[in-house]
Amino acid sequence: MDRVEFIDALNQIEKEKGIDKEVIFEAIETSLVSACKKNFGTSQNIKVVINRETGDVACYAQKEVVEEVEDKMLQISLEDAREINPYFIVGDIIDIEVTPKNFGRISAQTAKQVVVQKFREAEREILYNQYITKEKDIMTGIVQRKERKNVIIQLGKIDAILTPNEQIPTEEYNFMDRIKVYILEVKQSTKGPQIYVSRTHPELVKRLFEQEVPEVHDGTVEIKSIAREAGSRTKIAVYTKDENVDALGACVGQNGYRVNVIVNELHGEKIDVINWSDDPKEFIAAALSPSKVVAVSINEEDQSAKIVVPDHQLSLAIGKEGQNARLSAKLTGCRIDIKSETQARETNFLQEEESVDEAEQVKKAFEDTFEELQEKPQQQNQSMEYEQQEQM
Repeated sequence: MDRVEFIDALNQIEKEKGIDKEVIFEAIETSLVSACKKNFGTSQNIKVVINRETGDVACYAQKEVVEEVEDKMLQISLEDAREINPYFIVGDIIDIEVTPKNFGRISAQTAKQVVVQKFREAEREILYNQYITKEKDIMTGIVQRKERKNVIIQLGKIDAILTPNEQIPTEEYNFMDRIKVYILEVKQSTKGPQIYVSRTHPELVKRLFEQEVPEVHDGTVEIKSIAREAGSRTKIAVYTKDENVDALGACVGQNGYRVNVIVNELHGEKIDVINWSDDPKEFIAAALSPSKVVAVSINEEDQSAKIVVPDHQLSLAIGKEGQNARLSAKLTGCRIDIKSETQARETNFLQEEESVDEAEQVKKAFEDTFEELQEKPQQQNQSMEYEQQEQM
């Protein structure tokens, strides 16, 4: 390849691959300095310059102008310097051409090596820049293989790593399965970008809602908080300032279509969408859905809440293995203690109780004296009356 072909090749690489040819020129010049010193055993300060138009290569020895020369390899006298250019003064650096006769062959070999190296580096950099913008977002990938316990997911031109900790325990990852993953981190390495993804991160659910619900995407509906136990259940609190928009209805969709799309993507993971409220009592009561709440008492100092639910809904409020209560606590940021109406009355659970649904008979039950609390038949009647009101 002659010099003209070399320049044309660099122009082509710059156009097709987006690699700045100036970067390649500078890298070749740097490599040729080392090659020159290695092959010709010089201890001079060498500078190599490539003509950007013709591709011609010149090698220069850089010498400092001094009054008295102590090192001929690095210095030149003021008298000799002014024979080259009368305007030189002490302290200037002069470039004296010292291009070896067979330097063209060495420069061609070096240029080839550098171009290949820079080509690889540039491709890695382009890939990195492409995927770093996807960090903290979701992408659709294709399952490729399993390496030990990791699952390798193809994301376009690069493979991502789904580690065991980020895999949903109930999911199976089969070859060519299309799944959506959350981009946890993009790292640059000598072998190219390394991408770590997740199927368990709560933000995956948030990004899925942004894709499926236009009102969430444009900011009309805001996702205030998410609590997730991947593969099992997620609770998500939504809110809107627009009085004409139903935040919960927008996220659920007609006949549950929108939320069902997300449930299917997560392979059946249950999703509870609730309305967020700036009133902690209302928010906590909503968070315990599908259970109904009779009363809420909040201790702001230790961020805890005492909840009273109907007797027949205690197990529903707590959930299987405590899941509903646990997710509600994560969602609201409060430590939650739940008791049934009967348990609350027997233990004087609430000191300052307040009925959520303003049922007067429930309020009266908490104000009964100790003697009246012993009258179990009366208590049962009051409980039955409350349940009838709920059914109505």
